[in-house]
Amino acid sequence: MTATSVAAAANNAAWCDLVCRAAGLPTVTRPDLWSTPRRSPDAYPDAVTLRAGVRATDVLAAVDSSPGASVKDSFADLDLTPHGFTLLFSALWITRAAPSGRPTRTVLTWRVVDAATLPTWAAVHGPTAVGAAVLDDPAVRLLIATDAHGPLAVAALNRSGTGAGTVVGVSNVRVLRADAVTVWSDLQVVARRELGPLPLVGYESGDDLDAPRAIGFEPAGPLRVWTR
Repeated sequence: MTATSVAAAANNAAWCDLVCRAAGLPTVTRPDLWSTPRRSPDAYPDAVTLRAGVRATDVLAAVDSSPGASVKDSFADLDLTPHGFTLLFSALWITRAAPSGRPTRTVLTWRVVDAATLPTWAAVHGPTAVGAAVLDDPAVRLLIATDAHGPLAVAALNRSGTGAGTVVGVSNVRVLRADAVTVWSDLQVVARRELGPLPLVGYESGDDLDAPRAIGFEPAGPLRVWTR
């Protein structure tokens, strides 16, 4: 467990918290665990560990652990197999240092999504529980890149933490008609412009790691997602 992986897990939990609350779900944030006692929206976990060493029984006591439950094991140190869970996927937290020097321009044309363009963002992203209420949070930006022929890519940014621990999360990146390396390179520019010159965090797995690593993101630790 590193300070960066802790910050990344907390940032991801903050995003999950916002999406769940926007969907009308109750949430609980403790120093070691974020959770919702009701079933989270599709593709979102019912719990996110915020520290290494959280006991499996404590995690499962905080959620509806019936079939369909999912847990983001942020430090890849839980074994939920005895509780009827299977491993859905493994991934890596990734991070990039805060940018220095003068801001650069993006290659693609990006805009911040509003209520009118949210359906287009959702259509590119695919099935999503991200509702219009998330747009009201000043620490969140949903982004879409377009050209004359329509959408090219989408992403989400969210800022979390305080003081030197403040980071910006990059998530929900979907590339429709663009080069993935260009998209990730642009996103670091847009993140600085919209939310400040802060370290970036996120997570990806498999081939989706290639583009962020090509533009300077580095691994910050493993995570796993379990489902029942």
